[in-house]
Amino acid sequence: MSTSDPSKYDFTRQIGFLLRRAYQRHVAIFQQTLPESQLTAAQFVVLLTARDQGPCEVPAIVQATSIDEASVRGIVERLKWRKLLNAEHAPGDARRMLVSLTPAGHDLLEETVPFAQQITEHTYGELNTDERATLVALLHKMSGTGA
Repeated sequence: MSTSDPSKYDFTRQIGFLLRRAYQRHVAIFQQTLPESQLTAAQFVVLLTARDQGPCEVPAIVQATSIDEASVRGIVERLKWRKLLNAEHAPGDARRMLVSLTPAGHDLLEETVPFAQQITEHTYGELNTDERATLVALLHKMSGTGA
């Protein structure tokens, strides 16, 4: 049984609320900074994953991005439609789809990464170097991803 007073519970001081607010701020910065809203944050990380892993399957993208499979499949379809990704069924297995970056996708990433670096800096705001390192380490620890 908890000894704390439930009437004193302030949701604005809870970790879930604060993480959500920080994420909302980051997404707003992303949308404001990226020119002409060429990509969403989720589309950006899917493109980066396809770049970094080379031809890969949807489950690998799900694991790398922590985006659910249905959403990744939708993102892949939209990026395929925009000719930023190739998505082809694996030979002999229509259930498996190999995803790879197109030259246009590569070019868009080359344009976008400098903006992403600015977005990261803006998201950190006034945190100093030690605070940034501590925040990143704590978020890795909380998310179970290690450092």
